[in-house]
Amino acid sequence: MTYTENRQGVAARGPARIDTLDSLREHLQWAIELEHATLPPYLCALYSLDPERNPDAVEVLGGVFVEEMLHLALAANLLNAVGGRPRLDTPGMVPPHPRPLPHSDIELSLLPFGPEALEMFLRIERPAPPGAPPEGDGYETIGQFYDAIEQSLRDLCERLGEQEVFCGDPARQLSGAHFRHTAGNLFAVKDLESALGALEEIVEQGEGTARGEVWDGDQDIFHPDRDEVAHYYRFQELKLGRRYQRGDTPQSGPTGEPVTVDLAAARPMRPDPRLSDHAPGDPIRTAQEQFNATYCTLLNQLEQAFNGDPTMLGVATGTMYAVKAQAAALMELPDGNGTVAGPTFEYVPPEQRSGLGG
Repeated sequence: MTYTENRQGVAARGPARIDTLDSLREHLQWAIELEHATLPPYLCALYSLDPERNPDAVEVLGGVFVEEMLHLALAANLLNAVGGRPRLDTPGMVPPHPRPLPHSDIELSLLPFGPEALEMFLRIERPAPPGAPPEGDGYETIGQFYDAIEQSLRDLCERLGEQEVFCGDPARQLSGAHFRHTAGNLFAVKDLESALGALEEIVEQGEGTARGEVWDGDQDIFHPDRDEVAHYYRFQELKLGRRYQRGDTPQSGPTGEPVTVDLAAARPMRPDPRLSDHAPGDPIRTAQEQFNATYCTLLNQLEQAFNGDPTMLGVATGTMYAVKAQAAALMELPDGNGTVAGPTFEYVPPEQRSGLGG
C-alpha cells in the first residue's frame, strides 16, 4: 500500500499506483525478488523429505519449485521487455530468515516439511478473494500484486503506446527452455498480449484459473489422466490427505483418492538456521558457508542468463544439482536437541566464493 493525504491532512492507505515506466520496472524487479523469495523455503522442505517414504509430498514440492523457477524466468522476461535489467546477485535477494515476502507482511521461514511448513505455503499461495483490489505494495496475496502490474501495463500502453512500453532488446528474451516436471511454458514477452499471457501463467499456476477454480489450466504431467491442480490446492491435498477430482471446488475440498503423507518421515532440520549459530571452523558452519557460495553462484548464473546469455540457464541447472547435494549433506549433520543442520541461504560476495567451492 501507499499513503495519500485525506482532506484533514492525515495519511490514509490507498492502492499503490504504478503509473510510470520506471515504476513498472521497479515493480517487475520486485516480482523477481518475490518469485525468488519462495525458493529457499520450498527447497528446505523438499530436501528434508525421504523420497521413498513421502513420494507424494516430494512430487508436489518438486513440481512447485520448478514452476517457481519458471515464474522467475517469466518475470525476468517481463522486466527485459520493458527495458529493465534483472538483478539477482545482490545481498538483498537473500536476507536472513525469518523474513517477509518482499513488500508484503507474509512471513517466510526455513523449515523442514511438516504442518508448520504447509501452513506457510498455503499463506504464500493463497488465492485473492473475489473483488480484491490490485495492490502494488503491501499486498495481501500475490495475485493482487500481479493484478496491479497488469493494470499498469494496460494503462501505460493506452497512454504511451505499446512500442514505447515494450522497448527492451528482444535478444534478451528467454524462450523454449525445457523446465522438467511442469506443463508450464517459458516464452518471449514482446507486446501487451504476451505480457498478459506471462502474468496469467504465473498467477494461474499459483492460485488456479478464473480465480475460483482448483485447476491451473494445464494437464498433470505426472498423471496424464488428470488436470493439474494449482499450487495452493496441491498443498491443500497434502494437508487434507486427499486429491482433488473433477467436479471438486474450493468450497467442496478434495474428494478424490487418498494422498499418503508421513509427517514423521522428514529430517528434523533446525528452523531458520544462521551461520552465527556456530563458531568459525565448526564443520556445520563450514558446510553452510560452502552451500551459500554455491547458491550465490547459482544466482549469478541466473542473472547472466536473464541479461543476454541464455546458455547460462543450462549451467545454472547443473549448479542446482550441487545445491541439492550440499543441502542433503547438511541434513545428515546432527545440530543438537534432536535436530539436524540445514542451509542458511546467506549472501557471499563474489570475491569470496571461489575458496568456498562456489
